[in-house]
Amino acid sequence: MSSLDRSPSFTLRQLTAFVAVAETGTISAAAERMLVSQSAVSLAINDLEKALGAQLCVRRRAHGVQLTPTGEAMLVRARLLLQQAAEMQAESANSSGELTGPLSLGCYPTVGPTILPPLLARFTERHPGVTIRFREAMADELAHKLDSGELDAAIVYDLELPSSWQSTTLLTRHPALVVARDHPLADSPGPVTLKDLASEPMVLFDTNPSANHAMQVCAAAGFTPRIGYRSANFETVRAFVGWGLGWTIMLQQPQVNTTYGGLEVVSRPIDDPVLEPVRLLIAWKQDVMLSRVTREFIRFVVHATEEPIP
Repeated sequence: MSSLDRSPSFTLRQLTAFVAVAETGTISAAAERMLVSQSAVSLAINDLEKALGAQLCVRRRAHGVQLTPTGEAMLVRARLLLQQAAEMQAESANSSGELTGPLSLGCYPTVGPTILPPLLARFTERHPGVTIRFREAMADELAHKLDSGELDAAIVYDLELPSSWQSTTLLTRHPALVVARDHPLADSPGPVTLKDLASEPMVLFDTNPSANHAMQVCAAAGFTPRIGYRSANFETVRAFVGWGLGWTIMLQQPQVNTTYGGLEVVSRPIDDPVLEPVRLLIAWKQDVMLSRVTREFIRFVVHATEEPIP
């Protein structure tokens, strides 16, 4: 008898309980999510471990549940099986062929207010049966959630990406100098030489990979910036620049060059050093079978970004 002829000895309900425990961290929280008793969740986990012949998690009194290395590996596969089962059910119930189902999408905070809203508005207008769960986070958190299966895809810059990701290009962005309206370089007719700012304080957008990229740009210009202020908030950096507290380097620029406080900032292309553009990508884990919704969203955003996004 081949392996394809044998039915699995575990159930989708057991997988659902396992994923719920892994994501919530406790049996009680998983039971609350599933609307069942705690004993039912515990029994499902025990039965799943017996069926797989491996311990998936360790229950620690007052400390919740911690996955074993085997459990961590099984979590990714369990999510994939549950995703495929949900797709099968949705497609069988949808005789019209309409695209339905969930999409978990992540992006950097600088992309959330600018590029993403028009893409989501157009996609959901075309496919109203799709439910999008959106997560805005820094690079490390996005990487963890994409690798663990909590996200289907993420829109990120091509900076320090894991080798296990697959991606396709949406846009390219050039690093730009951002200064206050009354800064001498704001209206300077000549080219911008970044090293001319070496003696002035920099306001660093202190999130990675943005911070590392900005430091690399300065190194290419031949100096180490004198960092006066740091902030992980995009608008705080712009506000400090607007008040003349320093200059900064940014890839993403809103169309309105006004800070929350009403001060104007000016974005100037950097002429010296000559810098390579940075690609904005949509990325996904290369060893994961993408859902139909995720595949269609990737095709849609690649096509949509071929035209200017307002």
